[in-house]
Amino acid sequence: MTATEIWRFPALFGARTIALLFLAFLLLGYTGQRLEIGRMLSLSAEAMLVPMGLADRSQVADGFSATLAQLVPIQLSERREVARITGFDPAHLPPFAYVETVETRVSELDPETLRPTERVVRTTWLVDPLGYLGHVGGKMLETLEMALWGTVIAIAIGLPLALMGARNLVPNGAVRGGARAVSSFLRAVPELVAALFLVIAFGFGPIAGVLALGLHSAGFLGKFYADDVEDAYPRPQQALAAMGVGRFRIWHQAILPQILPQHITCTLYTFDRNVRMGTVIGLVGAGGIGQELKGRFDMYEYGHVGTILIAIFLVILTLDLIAAHARRAWR
Repeated sequence: MTATEIWRFPALFGARTIALLFLAFLLLGYTGQRLEIGRMLSLSAEAMLVPMGLADRSQVADGFSATLAQLVPIQLSERREVARITGFDPAHLPPFAYVETVETRVSELDPETLRPTERVVRTTWLVDPLGYLGHVGGKMLETLEMALWGTVIAIAIGLPLALMGARNLVPNGAVRGGARAVSSFLRAVPELVAALFLVIAFGFGPIAGVLALGLHSAGFLGKFYADDVEDAYPRPQQALAAMGVGRFRIWHQAILPQILPQHITCTLYTFDRNVRMGTVIGLVGAGGIGQELKGRFDMYEYGHVGTILIAIFLVILTLDLIAAHARRAWR
C-alpha cells in the first residue's frame, strides 16, 4: 500500500449523497408549500424592510410593535384595597409600602328625582412599590422547585430504564425492548398533555406540574443514559467480565467513570428544559409562573406579562451560566 492510498479520503459528495440531497429538497419543497413557508418568508422580509424605509408598512411589524408597546412599562408595584385586607394595621406596613386614598366620581340615578347625579367615592389602597416583583419572584422560585423535583423524578425513573435498555448490560432482547418502549412512551406524551390529565387527577397546583415534568424527562434520560452506556469503551468491561464480575459492578467500575460527564451534562440540560417547560405547563393550572402568566394575559394586564417574561429570561440566563461553570469545573 502506497502513501497516497493510506492518506486517501472518501469523496465528500458522491452520487448517493447528491441523490439524498435532491430527495430532501423535494420533500422540503412539498412540505413548505403545505405549511406556507413562502408566505412566512415574504412577510418576514417585508417586516425587515420597514425599518430601512424600503417598505411603508408590514403586518408582522405592526403586530410586533403593538404587542411590545403594551408590554412596557413593566409592572413592579402592587395595589390592594385596604377594605379587602384582613386585619390591616396602618401602623405596621410592609417595607417601602404606603397608603394612598383615591377619589373617583361615580354617576348614579337619584331614586327620588330620577335624575343622574354624581358622588365622590374615596378608596384607600395599600401600595407596595416592589410588591408584584416579589410575587413574581415567589412564583419563579416555585417553578425552579418544580423543575428540580421533576429532574429528581426523571433520574429515579430514567436511570433504571437506561440500565435495562443498554445492550452491553442486558443481553435479554425482550427486557431491552420493553425498557426502550417505556422510555419512548414517556417521551411521546408532551408535558402539556400529561399536565392536563394530571390536573384532573391531582387538582390545580404544582403536584401535577412536578409529575408531568418528571415523567416526560424520564423518557429522555432513559434514552440518553442508555446510549451513553452502550457507547462506552468496551475493553475495561471485557476485562472485568473475564474476571467474573457482575453486570452492576461492570457498570459502576468500568462504564460510569467514562460516561459520568455526559450524564451530568444531560441532567443539567434536563433541569434547564424543565424550568422552561415549567412556565408552559402552568398555562393549564399546573402551578408555577405559567399560571400567573396566563391569568395576567387573560386580563390584558400586559405590564405584568412584561415583568414575568423578563424574570423568566433572567432565570434561564443565570441557569445557563451556572451550568457552563459547572461543566468547566468538572473538566
